[in-house]
Amino acid sequence: MLALKFLGKFKDFGLLVMRLGLGLAFVMHGSQKMFGGMDRWTQVGSSMTNFGMNHYHYVWGFLAAFAEFGGGVFLILGFLTRPAAIMMWFTMVVATTFHVLRGDGFDVYSHALELCVVFFALIFVGPGRFSIDQE
Repeated sequence: MLALKFLGKFKDFGLLVMRLGLGLAFVMHGSQKMFGGMDRWTQVGSSMTNFGMNHYHYVWGFLAAFAEFGGGVFLILGFLTRPAAIMMWFTMVVATTFHVLRGDGFDVYSHALELCVVFFALIFVGPGRFSIDQE
């Protein structure tokens, strides 16, 4: 077996690369929601009806937009990484549930499900050494 164990000493660099890539993708993806205004927030927040939340969809939508856009910025910086990962994990749980209950196939909801796993793991792993949090 190839001895790739030496790469373990670069785990903080790996976390930095993951944070930068995911953070940039979520800033770009979340910006459409963040700056879409109340109509967009209401549309996004209506997914919360799957959890019995039938009011204030614009608030839930804003929180989802902030989780994606703001969470992406926080990931890039490595600032409040664990709280950002919790917000982003919850948002991806809602997105996965929305698609599953709508009857979408695995090819549609798999991306949100994969990100659930990544953000859940990031809650425990943290940002790494190359971050404002400096863990």
